[in-house]
Amino acid sequence: MMNGQQPYRLIFSGGGTGGHIFPAIAIANEFKSRYADSDILFVGAEGKMEMTRVPEAGYKIIGLSISGLQRKLSLSNLLLPYRIIKSYYKAKAIVNSFQPHAVIGTGGYASSPVLLAATRKKIPSLLQEQNSYAGLTNKQLSQRAQKVCVAYSGMEKYFPSDKIAFTGNPVRKDITVASREKATTFLGLDPGRKTLLVLGGSLGARTINESVFAGIELLVDAGIQVIWQTGKLYHDEFRQRTSTKNIKGVLLFDFLIQMDIAYAAADVVISRAGALTISELCLVAKPCILVPSPNVAEDHQTKNARALVDANAALIVADREAKENLISEALKLIYDERKCETLSANMKKLAKPNATIDIVNEIEKLIGAIR
Repeated sequence: MMNGQQPYRLIFSGGGTGGHIFPAIAIANEFKSRYADSDILFVGAEGKMEMTRVPEAGYKIIGLSISGLQRKLSLSNLLLPYRIIKSYYKAKAIVNSFQPHAVIGTGGYASSPVLLAATRKKIPSLLQEQNSYAGLTNKQLSQRAQKVCVAYSGMEKYFPSDKIAFTGNPVRKDITVASREKATTFLGLDPGRKTLLVLGGSLGARTINESVFAGIELLVDAGIQVIWQTGKLYHDEFRQRTSTKNIKGVLLFDFLIQMDIAYAAADVVISRAGALTISELCLVAKPCILVPSPNVAEDHQTKNARALVDANAALIVADREAKENLISEALKLIYDERKCETLSANMKKLAKPNATIDIVNEIEKLIGAIR
């Protein structure tokens, strides 16, 4: 309650990818656990995955008709100025109607108009930057926001130093609860054999899927079990392509909901280098090979991965080299127990297990909460 009078109201804005959505949901859940009567509203981009994931988490969401600039000439680009103006005025109406005590932006198309509308009304705002390279939206909004929560050191080059809180990235609370024995039994795997977990993000990664498919028989012949998240975009294709192969011990999933099971069963992980996934890998301390996506702004996934490689906490394979080298690197690592132990120990040093709690503490300071 606000000074014992009325429930807190928060607006969360951000989305487009799981890396923006899941941190926002984690922060909202922590705030709700402290203030059960709080009223929380999400604002996202119409047609993006937040319009499904947020309601699944139990929160109301309103969509804005906004999108990013396309790389090729298209009608969407011509309509962009109109959509930005329309989204701003809708965001302004949402803020005026909901009257939030604070607004939290986690990045993505929708966060800009919402944060802009809120800060113009002098409503306290907090940004959560997941990556080691700050996006253009957050860099611009940081001039107006009161606090910027970051996951990497050295972010003073992007944000005003007096606004930065080094909290780490919020991750799901349940990712470390499963035991290896429980996980392998649940998945029907042999606990005595090595297991490789392949992650391409919530939608999937063509390069990683093609690389694994090219080397799947090598993995099986080497006695490696594989938990393979293809992503929704590629699941039907690769299920069909693998149906003619004798690949016992290879499990294909479109999307892994029970990540605690997947992480607990894995000895080594192959993954894109999205900020949220990296934060989870640090928390579970799994040896990993990162394949940064080249199709992201300012090549920020490579920068995320390099931060771990420089700390001797992960290996990296460039996207353009993955089809040729990824599986051979995975085979080399999974049987090198000393290297795995080193990577795991250094991963653990980078983990920020209290990130969500620390971010909500910062929100409390902004709204003058009395606990």
